[in-house]
Amino acid sequence: MKTRSRRYTSSAEITDHSKAYELQEAIEGLSKQSKVKFDESIELSFSLGVDPKQTSQSVRGTVNLPHGSGKDVKVLVFTENPEEATKLGAEHAGLEDLISKIKDGWIDFDVALSTTSAMKSVRSIARVLGPRGLMPTPKAGTVTDNLEEAIKDVKAGRVEFKMDKTGAMAVLIGKRSFSNEQLVENANSAIQAVTSSRPEGFKGRFVKSAHVSSTMNPSLKLNSAIFN
Repeated sequence: MKTRSRRYTSSAEITDHSKAYELQEAIEGLSKQSKVKFDESIELSFSLGVDPKQTSQSVRGTVNLPHGSGKDVKVLVFTENPEEATKLGAEHAGLEDLISKIKDGWIDFDVALSTTSAMKSVRSIARVLGPRGLMPTPKAGTVTDNLEEAIKDVKAGRVEFKMDKTGAMAVLIGKRSFSNEQLVENANSAIQAVTSSRPEGFKGRFVKSAHVSSTMNPSLKLNSAIFN
C-alpha cells in the first residue's frame, strides 16, 4: 500500500472527497492545502464519455489562457527559414538538422510548430512526436505559415490539450503562485474550450467528471453542472 506524506495527509484531511465543488470554491480550497518548495502546476483533469477507439470521437484543441500558463515554454519551429523563426522568439529552428537530432532521441522543447511546406519532412518523425503530444497539427494551430502569431500565442499562454487512449485529459491552467481570481478566469477559459471540442454528432454525456488539483496535493471534484 502506498504511504502518503504527512503534508499530503494534512491536505487530504481538509478536502471533502464526497463533495462536488463549485469552481470558485474548489480554487479557494486548493489555496488552503499544504505548500511545497516549488511552484506547483494547477491542472483540470477530465474523464470524457467518448469512445477513445473511434477516431471520429477524438478530442483535442487549444486554449489561450488570459493570464498565461506560468510555464517557460521552449518553442521549436520546423521551417526552411530558421533565422526568421529565431528572431521571432523560437528557441530552436530548422528542418532536416532538427529531424535528425530528434531521431537520435533529442526532445528538449515543449511545443513544436511547423510551416505548411515543412510538414512533408516532419511526417517522418510522427511516430516519435505523436505519442509525446508534440506532433504539429493544423487542428491544434501548430501547423501555420503565420509564425509570428503562433510563437506569440504559445509564449503568451496558449495551451494544447489532447485526450489519451483511456478517454482522460488534463489541461494546465496556471501555477499555484497565481491569485485565485487568475486561476478561476483561466479555468473558465479552459472549460469553455474543452466543452467546445465536443465531437460533432456525439450523443450522450460528454464530460463524465472533472477535478482540479495542484501537482503534489489531492484533487477536488467539480460540480458537473459547470459543463452543461
